[in-house]
Amino acid sequence: MRYSGADHQEHIVKHFQKCGDWAQERNYFFEWLCAGEFHWFFVQGLDAIKNEFYVPGVSSLLNGIEASLRVTITQISSEDIALPEPSQYKVLSNNLIKQAKELGLPVELLAFPGEDDFHENLESVKPNKVDVCIVKQRNNICHGNIFEFINSELGPENSFFTPVSLKPLAESLLTISFAWAQALGKFRRQHQLLDHDNLKIPEPTHD
Repeated sequence: MRYSGADHQEHIVKHFQKCGDWAQERNYFFEWLCAGEFHWFFVQGLDAIKNEFYVPGVSSLLNGIEASLRVTITQISSEDIALPEPSQYKVLSNNLIKQAKELGLPVELLAFPGEDDFHENLESVKPNKVDVCIVKQRNNICHGNIFEFINSELGPENSFFTPVSLKPLAESLLTISFAWAQALGKFRRQHQLLDHDNLKIPEPTHD
C-alpha cells in the first residue's frame, strides 16, 4: 500500500507537529550530518527516546553510529562519484573504529563517559582483546541481549527487565551522538562529502 501525495503531506505535517517539542535537536542531526543514508537513524532514535521507547531508540542510535562510520569510510576510501554500498562484512567493531581513526575521523568522541581505557581497548588484540563500550553495546542490544540491564536487586527469583532500564544508556548515547554528529559533520565538510554546505547549525537543547 502506498501513500497518495495528499496522505503523505498530511502524515509529514502531523509528524512534525508531534515532534515539535524537540525539533531543534532533530534539526541538529539533519543539518550537521546532511546524509539521508544515516542521519535518519539518529533522528528517529531521538524521537523514540523522547517518547520513552528506549529499546528501539537505543538500537537506532547504535545503528546510526555504525552506519555513519561505514558510509563515511566508504566515501573517503572510494574514487567513485556515486556512493558505493559499504561492505556487508565491515560492521561496527574495534577494527572498523581503528580504520576510521587512521583516516582522521574523531573516534575518541565515541567513548562513553568514564571510559578512560577507550584507546587502550581499541588497540587490544587476541587473546586479550576487549571491545570498546560502543561496540559491546551494539553487539548486545542489536542482537537482543539485554541481560546486562536485568534488575535483580530483589534476588534472582524476582529479577525483571523493563525498557526503562535502558534509559541511562539512551541518555549516554544521545550525549555521544550529539557530539559525534557535530564532529563528523565538520570532518565531512572538510572532505567535501556533503551535497551542500554553509548551513546554519542550531545548538541542541537538553531537558
